[in-house]
Amino acid sequence: MRLVVLDEIPEDDGLRRQWNALALQMQRPQVFYTYDWSLAVQRAYRQTLHPLIFLAHDDRSHDNKNSLIGIAALATDGKAHASFLCATTGDYCDFLSSTEHRPAFIAAVLADLRRRNVEKVTLTNLPADSPTVSALQRDAAESGYRSFARTAYICTQVALDRLERRPADNKPVLPGKKMVRRSLAAMGKESPVRLEHARSWDEISPILPQFVEAHIARFEATGRVSNLAQPERRRFLEELTKQLSPYGWVVLTRMMSGDRVLAWNYGFVFEGVWFWYQPTFDSALEKYSPGFCLLSKLVEDAAENPELRAVDLGLGAEEYKDRFANQTRETLYVTLRASAVQHVREIVRYRAAEIVKASPRVEAAARALLKRVRRPPKSPSQNAMPGKESI
Repeated sequence: MRLVVLDEIPEDDGLRRQWNALALQMQRPQVFYTYDWSLAVQRAYRQTLHPLIFLAHDDRSHDNKNSLIGIAALATDGKAHASFLCATTGDYCDFLSSTEHRPAFIAAVLADLRRRNVEKVTLTNLPADSPTVSALQRDAAESGYRSFARTAYICTQVALDRLERRPADNKPVLPGKKMVRRSLAAMGKESPVRLEHARSWDEISPILPQFVEAHIARFEATGRVSNLAQPERRRFLEELTKQLSPYGWVVLTRMMSGDRVLAWNYGFVFEGVWFWYQPTFDSALEKYSPGFCLLSKLVEDAAENPELRAVDLGLGAEEYKDRFANQTRETLYVTLRASAVQHVREIVRYRAAEIVKASPRVEAAARALLKRVRRPPKSPSQNAMPGKESI
């Protein structure tokens, strides 16, 4: 195995082909593993991310064009911390290789990171069922790292072949049927509610700014800030659309009545799975649960497509997702630390937090204490001018 390390992803069709071939060979392929996803991240976040790309080649291969056997798309903070390049954008992140090559590849990557004096490696959203997990546990110590893994998310999914179906017409039986029917009737008084799926760049590019505007407005209505308020995130979605649309992997879905958009989902269809990635809806229609209605219709559409086997509802524990889900997939937050002190400190901090969360009374007391500790003392000017923030 020969390891090549790059500080950026070259725009190379040969590498794209080999990279995506490896992604498709994974036990559970994900759109987040593709060359195109990583390239979109690099283009959008080049001001803040420093890619560190590990490519493993098999020098015994007689075909140099197909010698790539491993990829680890990482990034550094420019100091001593490394993480997955796609950690803040991908629902799942992993090392790409066959199961056979995974242990040797991971060992080679970790050894190289230690030679570079990388003190901490954070691997977010690593699937708990990936062979990478056992390889990390086995090889971390040999490379001078101490590993600690904890649950990051429990991702809910809808396995389409496990849906209950009506005997009369084989339609899926979905939650909240009566509510959805009433809401769709109320929202579709002027014109019946329908779904429209934009898949090509020409179809998506004119409506993508409208989706961004709707997402920002929805968050503002709830007193939060959308990640699409960040120019880098908007650039990322634009680059991602350009990269994925030629393959038909990206789908911007609109639930509409006439010309009015009721709800949106920026998602993906990849290897038999439809991803519920970034939804939003018109806040003026909140009483009709337009997001829930959109998901219901999307699952209904997916269930009618023989090429699809699941709808992945992605990161985030939300009650409405639980109502649809009939299976889950766990992801892990894994840290590798060179410092034994930092390693132990992290475990103790995590265990203490778990104990606090297990007792509502203890958690409330801890939150109150933290609030008092973090509250800065008032300056004379603040006492003289109540309500004015210090700068």
